[in-house]
Amino acid sequence: MYEEKFMKEAVALSEQCLSLEQGGPFGAVVVKDGKIVGRGRNMVTVNNDPTAHAEVMAIRNACKNLNTFQLTECDIYSSCEPCPMCLGAIYWARPKHLYFAADREQASLAGFDDSFIYHELTLPYSERKIPTERHLYSDAGLVLENWKHNERKIEY
Repeated sequence: MYEEKFMKEAVALSEQCLSLEQGGPFGAVVVKDGKIVGRGRNMVTVNNDPTAHAEVMAIRNACKNLNTFQLTECDIYSSCEPCPMCLGAIYWARPKHLYFAADREQASLAGFDDSFIYHELTLPYSERKIPTERHLYSDAGLVLENWKHNERKIEY
């Protein structure tokens, strides 16, 4: 269930990026049982890591704090609609709910245009800005087949 205090915390983390002049203006928190269990703000330029978006940082922090790789009993609050990478990470984390404040159009007007990536995902590999090709599919397929039959695997 949505609680405004958690969204305010996500927005406050985004404001920290501005005041500290570190990374883009984005913040996120992960909440479990009414308590913040993970915090993240954009650290892309600080860490020289293009994956260090606020949502990813909050997920990493929450998973570390909870000693788990899934956040099934958690909610994620983000100061902005997540980009495709973060949305993928959120789906892999499997939270109960995602809440966000600003939307992708507002982010685009501020210079963060994710529509390019959303569009790229719809294109055939050969038409993408980063040319993409498939090779060794049978070798990789065999590894996946072996994983499928591995009785000791930890599913996620």
